Amino acid sequence: MSGPLLLGLLGGLLLVLGLALARRGWRQSGEERVLQRLGQDLAMPAPAVARPGWLERAFLRAGLGLPRERIGLLLSTWLAAQMLAALLAGWVAALAVALLLPLGLRGWLSWRYGRRVRRMVEQLPQMLDQVVRSLHAGRTLGDAVVRAIDASPEPLHGALSRVSRDVKLGVSLPDALKDAGDLFEQEELRILALGVRVNHRYGGSSSELLGNLIKVIHEREQIARQLHAMTGETRFTALVLALLPVSVAGYILSANPGYLMGLWLDASGQRMLLAAFGMQVLGCFILWRMLRSV
Repeated sequence: MSGPLLLGLLGGLLLVLGLALARRGWRQSGEERVLQRLGQDLAMPAPAVARPGWLERAFLRAGLGLPRERIGLLLSTWLAAQMLAALLAGWVAALAVALLLPLGLRGWLSWRYGRRVRRMVEQLPQMLDQVVRSLHAGRTLGDAVVRAIDASPEPLHGALSRVSRDVKLGVSLPDALKDAGDLFEQEELRILALGVRVNHRYGGSSSELLGNLIKVIHEREQIARQLHAMTGETRFTALVLALLPVSVAGYILSANPGYLMGLWLDASGQRMLLAAFGMQVLGCFILWRMLRSV
């Protein structure tokens, strides 16, 4: 692909993105003008079933805020990086930038999300124990949960602050907990939401329900640690299989640089290297999915 054609293509993409952002800003300003004419001085209430988009959802699960006004800047930077890579190193570098940057961002968000969820599960029994003590002191279940969330350390406090805010705004506690469980896709939070919903509908002892849930969480954590220890050999084997081709390629490149560079300078050699890289990425993905299913 020639440089002017690629530059024109990226310019067209930037133009379409700019028009979309301008249309969105015009619609938002139009809504503000309508609200001003109607004399609504209060802020607009949040919709009852507001669902974040997949990108905002990923940032929320990772404990980060996604500034909506900077999405256009991020996309423009991504497209500019592709254009610069294409002009400096060709279409292969542009394709690598186009694929590796989103994959790297997704991997980083997934890593933060996994680490955050593990810390949340570790802190959840302590929060539930505080809820049980508040119930024994005579508080209602909703008040006890809100107080326990406000007193919880990070990251559990930041993750469940949405529950505390929704309950204070009038949303029922089962619905607020269900939204948190659906956001983080964690079984412990879903079990808590289901137990609170059943207790809210049919009655029963809330303290006994939460005490049983604490036991379930401890048992699940113990079983997960045992499974992690028993599958250590399998995970180490998968790591060796994933790193072995990359290590061999790095050794060949350091010991005999002309060998791989000869392939890269040849058209058929470039296709072979790209095919090998694609199979390596596919193999790592398959190994990762196999390990997640263990």
